[in-house]
Amino acid sequence: MSRTFQRILSTVAMLTMACAAHADPHRNELPGSSPPTDTQDVVPGERVFDLSLLNGEHQRVLYAAPSSPTATIVMLPGGAGDIGIERTGDLRHDDNFVVRTRSLWVARGYAVLIPDTVDGDNLRGLRSSPAYAALVGELVRFAHTKSSAPVFLLGTSQGSIAAMNGAAHLPAAQLAGVVLTESVSRQGGSHETVFQASPQDVRVPALDVANHDDRCDVAPPEDAPRIAAAMAHSPQARVLYVSGGTSRSSKACGSMTPHGYYGIEPMVVGRIADWMDTVVH
Repeated sequence: MSRTFQRILSTVAMLTMACAAHADPHRNELPGSSPPTDTQDVVPGERVFDLSLLNGEHQRVLYAAPSSPTATIVMLPGGAGDIGIERTGDLRHDDNFVVRTRSLWVARGYAVLIPDTVDGDNLRGLRSSPAYAALVGELVRFAHTKSSAPVFLLGTSQGSIAAMNGAAHLPAAQLAGVVLTESVSRQGGSHETVFQASPQDVRVPALDVANHDDRCDVAPPEDAPRIAAAMAHSPQARVLYVSGGTSRSSKACGSMTPHGYYGIEPMVVGRIADWMDTVVH
């Protein structure tokens, strides 16, 4: 068993303990907010929860919420999954779509919970595993301790594998729905895709978002209908196509490209939130 896999299992164990400790809602809470950049806004009142692991390591999550959230979204970043949450709330890697748009979600009425990796571990190749499905499940349960609102999973790129995996293994009563954005549907460097994350076991409403202008070779927009069809037991598996975006990266799969909705974030967030609103109401 790899060291990273052992860390994931340790994280699952400790998150279970953290959820059980909800009687003290400020346990392990660290105040902080991320400074603005040209791609994100500060979210007033966002908080860092530092969950100590049994092996002495830690799992950090960033949480931001309006006063009465419509729902909570567990956001699962792409790439290696490492966003580098500091104790202060500063972020070393803040360019991922689900990270840099958190102020837009809060303004729309949604709380967001964004997990980091443990000590910067690389999640490539692990997101379709049973151990990572268990971790996503514990993040959802932790989100339920922060608010009585429904909970969604939302993953982007490689993170969509984690979202699919979590939705496939969580009891439907714990999850309102799942959103996959620019999903990795073809084999690449991580050697895993959303199709290896048990899509046939997803039994909650699902939305697959694909950008016509995405040029990432492992997330072609034409695969979106096939992804939705694979979620055969979802009561609603819908494809949402968007178009547009600009590039600040030479890598087609980078966050600052149409693959990461760079330049069209408000439109994409708005259309996804419209769908979530219909699911919740």
